[in-house]
Amino acid sequence: MSQKILVGFLALAVLASALAVVYAKHQSRRLFVQLNELQQQRDRMNVEWGQLQLEQSTWATHGRIEKVARQKLHMTSLDFSQMVIVKP
Repeated sequence: MSQKILVGFLALAVLASALAVVYAKHQSRRLFVQLNELQQQRDRMNVEWGQLQLEQSTWATHGRIEKVARQKLHMTSLDFSQMVIVKP
């Protein structure tokens, strides 16, 4: 009788162990898929960041700023004769 109980207990332990392995494998696959998605998102964000940096450098060029200042703000270069130097 005790041998049957021991065999039954061992069978339940093996079954529980097998279910734990299946669950661990499932979690591993799910986390791997999530990792791949996050890496793809990181790569897309890196590309977007590079594009934004390029765009910022384009908008901030000296020539563009001068063009906007002349066209929209009607600014002109100052002649040296109009310049006043203030000394402390």
